[in-house]
Amino acid sequence: MNFKFIGLTLFLCIAACAQIPGKSVVEVDKLEKLGEQDEVGQPELPKQDLTDSMLFDFLLGETAIQRGDSKTATESYLRLAKTTRDPRVAQRATEVALLSGKPFVALSTATIWVELDPNSVVANQTIASILVSIGRLDEARPYLDKLLAMEDNVGKFFMQLNNLLVRNVDKTEALELVQQFAKPYPKLPEAHFAVAQAAWFANRIDIAQQQMKLVLTLRPDWEKAAIQNGRILRRISSARAIEFYESYLETYPKANKTRIIFAQMLVAERNYIKARRQFQQLLTKNPENANVVLAVGLLSMELRDFDAAEETFKKALELGYKDLNAIRFYLARIYEQTQRIDLAMEWYRSVDRGNQFLPAQIRYAFLLSKQGKLSEARKHLQQIPVKNDQQRAHLIATEAELLREAGAHQKVFYLLSNGLETLPDYPELLYDRAMAAEKIGKSDILEKDLRKLIQLKPDHAHAHNALGYSFAEHNNRLPEALELIEKAIKLSPEDPYIIDSLGWVYYRMGNLNKGATYLKQAFVIKPDPEIAAHLGEVLWMQGTKEEAKEIWHSTIKSHPENKVLLNTMKKFMP
Repeated sequence: MNFKFIGLTLFLCIAACAQIPGKSVVEVDKLEKLGEQDEVGQPELPKQDLTDSMLFDFLLGETAIQRGDSKTATESYLRLAKTTRDPRVAQRATEVALLSGKPFVALSTATIWVELDPNSVVANQTIASILVSIGRLDEARPYLDKLLAMEDNVGKFFMQLNNLLVRNVDKTEALELVQQFAKPYPKLPEAHFAVAQAAWFANRIDIAQQQMKLVLTLRPDWEKAAIQNGRILRRISSARAIEFYESYLETYPKANKTRIIFAQMLVAERNYIKARRQFQQLLTKNPENANVVLAVGLLSMELRDFDAAEETFKKALELGYKDLNAIRFYLARIYEQTQRIDLAMEWYRSVDRGNQFLPAQIRYAFLLSKQGKLSEARKHLQQIPVKNDQQRAHLIATEAELLREAGAHQKVFYLLSNGLETLPDYPELLYDRAMAAEKIGKSDILEKDLRKLIQLKPDHAHAHNALGYSFAEHNNRLPEALELIEKAIKLSPEDPYIIDSLGWVYYRMGNLNKGATYLKQAFVIKPDPEIAAHLGEVLWMQGTKEEAKEIWHSTIKSHPENKVLLNTMKKFMP
């Protein structure tokens, strides 16, 4: 455990003692002058001799701290706090005990500290916080009362109150205490704010909302309150939060902190149009802020407003945004999306480091492959420097994907097999080789790889699903197939491909009605051509041939080259 080093006063005391050979006793008041504090209202420090045992405990405690021996450090400083009766030592002892995770020892030393320095704000805050953390809120109350009495700015006390109470487990009890403190201050916005905060922590949204309404009535331009009110309203309804933020910003258009929080909330809600509008407002006031420019660009990209995105990303480059490679990557994505492939490849190649380096080089390889330059694409992937095995495995899987798209399934299998010789336990490679094995009729390898993957990652839903689907597809070991797919469903209940597998295995087991139910559910979630093929086949076998034809014909229009769907249609409509 690491500790903070001793404060200047105590450090100088020990250093001075160590430099006085042959003396067993040194007057403390002489040592104090070395680290004398000039704060007003300091307590009168004790006039006593520094004995050998005290010096030993000082040295033992600090040495223990540096060695991470929290037990010895705590015990040494506890003895020192009791024997020296010095508030500075008691403070240090409290710090050591807290850092050591010993709150009850800290309570003992903090009690000494506050006895010796009763007017210390820090001492009273510390003992109150300790008492709160160990669930003794009633005992903390007198110290909180004292802090309130000592504070010239009552509002400041209320703004700090919840920080002192945050470790109290019983949030309702903490709320009641804050309400008691706030009751004499009905016109003080900070008092109502404190109650609202405590209510928020206690999940009393009704009280939090009511109190925040009072805060904004008393101090309508307070941004901190506006932001918190928005968060409270969002808990009730996103629409209400949006309505409030828009109204507030219309009244206080310069409230930039509120606008940023509002914009972030809109992004989280996927309301990108309104989010971009807020960031654009920020941009008009801060045109040189590269972070805001980037936010506008990313939102424009999300909205597929590629012209606006390109313009703002170029502006971010001009402003010297700190992560230039990120901007280059985003520009490349825009050019790829807008079919300016040569520009996209140029910008992907320009990404030379950072988090986007690997994704950029992979996209570059894909674009090479789409141009018919598969060998060049593979060579590019093989030459990318990697930092770890995870990146190496990802590049092998990417190269395999290029080969798979080219229909070179045998080469995919050999590539992944070579990769697994070096990286035998990488889930991505095991799963991909299993899929490649099925394509070339090596069902034994498929089962071996998937079972190993399930052993390595029991929660890998797609491994369970793939093995179960393989059995179902070959009309083999159907009860085991059902068991595997049901396990996959439990792991990923909303996955349309797993739902499709469940429907398919029920069909293979002769339960057409149940099969159709699941296949329809999967098709609604994702109208995939292979799901359409399965659903159409089951409907056809149920006798609803027109419905099957309608599903096939509507799906083939958007997926004219899907072999599974084409083969199914030929099978039933030769």
